[in-house]
Amino acid sequence: MKILITGGAGFIGSAVIRYIIHNSGDVVINLDKLTYAGNLENLREIEESNRYHFEKVDICDPSKIKKIFHDYQPDAVMHLAAESHVDRSIDGPAAFIETNIIGTYTLLEAAKNYWQNLDSKRKNAFRFHHISTDEVYGDLPHPTDNEDAGKYLFHETTPYSPSSPYSASKASSDHLVRAWMRTYGLPVLITNCSNNYGPYQFPEKLIPLMILNAIKGKEMPVYGAGDQIRDWLYVEDHASALYTILLNGACGETYNIGGNNEIRNIDVVEKICDILQELAPPDPNYSINHYRELIHHIQDRAGHDRRYAICADKIQKELDWSPSESFDSGIRKTILWYIANQDWCEI
Repeated sequence: MKILITGGAGFIGSAVIRYIIHNSGDVVINLDKLTYAGNLENLREIEESNRYHFEKVDICDPSKIKKIFHDYQPDAVMHLAAESHVDRSIDGPAAFIETNIIGTYTLLEAAKNYWQNLDSKRKNAFRFHHISTDEVYGDLPHPTDNEDAGKYLFHETTPYSPSSPYSASKASSDHLVRAWMRTYGLPVLITNCSNNYGPYQFPEKLIPLMILNAIKGKEMPVYGAGDQIRDWLYVEDHASALYTILLNGACGETYNIGGNNEIRNIDVVEKICDILQELAPPDPNYSINHYRELIHHIQDRAGHDRRYAICADKIQKELDWSPSESFDSGIRKTILWYIANQDWCEI
């Protein structure tokens, strides 16, 4: 196949591209605007492949997107390009509306017009795979609320109730994708994933921020008491799930992708401290004996969701996919990568 991937220089997009190049014979066309979170260094190991092509393109530019479809004639689209940091969406929501909503609309229109003109065989095989987030569902009861709270999970049928400008923009894009299927027949797939972590994640996110601050002897800021619960998914597991769904998922379906790792934020941070203490003890100049001394609780974020938790039964039962990494194995791999690649973090 020829697969058009938007946002392929970002954290998840680059993992998907590396996975496809290493595990298939498919051709990848990477579209990325190269904003602050896009980094071609993420793709250095595959950039010489004759099955990889890069185009610096803004998905909000309809003429350029139309030309990409015309020039490359893709068999499938994997749409990952998005603004994704909640804090940034609170401070400046406009970019999230532009990229996540207008950009998705622009891409859908180009894909629809291209797909409608394919021959019947290629038309039937075409897929538009939209990659979204579990944050569109809002949040779930916290175990401190009642003893049955842990039984509540996000399912594919959970009503949307986004809390932030980011999650609202992603919910909007999900609705657009479903509308283009219902109205025009465009063959779509939607996936909603839990929190990703792993190598090449931009250092504004929780796990890389904590690792890098600790290594530098800087405070490790934790919102509130740190009792917010997230389900953590190793990014390479996510990449394999996305490719599995592209190949074998049923058009029109939604699949939730989770890591089966519900953990409080404070427990994540303390685990990072403990593993770093073992692998790279603090510099004596930091005047601390243990990295945990760097943890600093700050005022909680506005509208902060208390708990996310994915039910991933559907993808496991229908597509025989489940994550390979436990949180313990994945976080150790992640910490080792950041220790060894501090130069990448300075780019």
